[in-house]
Amino acid sequence: MKATGIVRKIDNLGRVVLPIELRRTLNIKNDESVEIFVDNENIVLKKYSPNLACKVTGEVSEDNLILAKGKVILSREGVKQLLRELEVKL
Repeated sequence: MKATGIVRKIDNLGRVVLPIELRRTLNIKNDESVEIFVDNENIVLKKYSPNLACKVTGEVSEDNLILAKGKVILSREGVKQLLRELEVKL
């Protein structure tokens, strides 16, 4: 993780403003979504990529499997869940 030296206060509604320089660098435009992750004691914001979201778990990861010519995207956990359900139904 790269330190930016940027410090921001949280307002009374829990909002944090991301500086324009940071948004430009990461190509985050107004009204775009960001995903919020918790990693130990860190809060991580990531530009939301719905194209990489698992259809079963909703997990967004570059490690997700893209199947059926891009029509189905699954995380490893999503694959496991589907296999369990298929074993029961078949």
